[in-house]
Amino acid sequence: MASASTFLSHPNPQANDVVSSAICQFKSCSFASQSTLFGSKFASKSLSLHTATTRPACASDSEPISASHSHQTFDVLIIGAGIIGLTIARQFLIGSDLSVAVIDKSVPCSGATGAGQGYIWMAHKTPGSDLWDFGLRSQRLWEDLTESLSEQGLDPLQLLGWKKTGSLLVGRTPEESDMLKRRVKLLCEAGLRAEYLSAIDLLVKEPELMVDKDTGAAFLPDDCQLDARRAVEFLEKGNRHYSSKGRYAEFYNDPVISLLRSGGSGEVEAMKTSRNILYTKKAIVVAAGCWSGSLMCDLLRESEVVLDVPVKPRKGHLLVLENFNSFQLNHGLMEVGYVDHQTAIPLPNISTSGLLDHDGQTLSVSMTATMDTAGNIVLVPDGKPVIGPVPGVANVFLATGHEGGGLSMALGTAEMLADMVIGNPEKVNSAPFAVHGRC
Repeated sequence: MASASTFLSHPNPQANDVVSSAICQFKSCSFASQSTLFGSKFASKSLSLHTATTRPACASDSEPISASHSHQTFDVLIIGAGIIGLTIARQFLIGSDLSVAVIDKSVPCSGATGAGQGYIWMAHKTPGSDLWDFGLRSQRLWEDLTESLSEQGLDPLQLLGWKKTGSLLVGRTPEESDMLKRRVKLLCEAGLRAEYLSAIDLLVKEPELMVDKDTGAAFLPDDCQLDARRAVEFLEKGNRHYSSKGRYAEFYNDPVISLLRSGGSGEVEAMKTSRNILYTKKAIVVAAGCWSGSLMCDLLRESEVVLDVPVKPRKGHLLVLENFNSFQLNHGLMEVGYVDHQTAIPLPNISTSGLLDHDGQTLSVSMTATMDTAGNIVLVPDGKPVIGPVPGVANVFLATGHEGGGLSMALGTAEMLADMVIGNPEKVNSAPFAVHGRC
């Protein structure tokens, strides 16, 4: 069985079925595929897809912890039950005595989280960039969590799908190989373990790759991977421990309709959903992924606040070949084009009509590949998240725009956002991710 989902800009959010709701299963069919990474080793295979119906991507087996339908009050209300929303909830629960409610129009993992590859990587981040310290902090927090689980006699592989796979950033041309050598030097100077692999050395690491004399790779042995579904189930289970203490509740399949302001201060004091009115004593956090922009537009429509959140849905295809045994991957792989896709520019004398999205932005395609914990192989064709208070709307915060790095940056985002709300000293400079001046 295989499921699929690609990442390209899409002008109509309502048409973006894959990102917004579910992983769709296809009717039985077959196709031949060709990959620049695997060459004829992959192209010669006829791949059969057998499936039935559309299913939620990652709904938990257990029932959500929901309070009865009424007017209820919590310290923090979080809109969005993806990896960002659930880790923010976890951070408030373990790091304070605040009560938290998570609200979602669907169920956990029904958006981008459910299609995530789970890379906890530094290979494609650049030392000195705005994302560098933030990425390092997030990676360290994931490592701390897995070490804590191991110390408790628990298995991070079983609970989170956690594996230290290492990462390979692969180049095909002399120019790309030279760039990778410079990148390895920068990464080493920044304190990471990294090495450049020639074509021969790369083939030793990954015998199934198609390489030639110009092929090379940057290898980071400490990069890791987790399984999105297992991680979400782990987070939900942990959060639900606090429900018996009256500190946690979930409101799934309950879309937010409007924000309610107090008559005096003008602060947002509650939100109205399709079935409830939920009051907040501390903060409202919008962590609705690619829908955060359109949601904020709807929620602020009747106010004088003008906010244009630069986040929109992006359609993509994720190909999962279950129980794939034609070859084995030993590490996570990424084409070097993934690193600079955001700076892609059209070539001269070549029509760009098919290379631009509807906003005139250049599109690019690059591939990543990894073997997950179940023996499935995942193939996929990515700046900066928006984290902080919304100007002009006291006690409303945004945590969105993580693009392909939501799983990787989740714990760092949760820590940063919770520190803002509670008033703790920040561990990483939050200024580059501020809402003000960017929305």
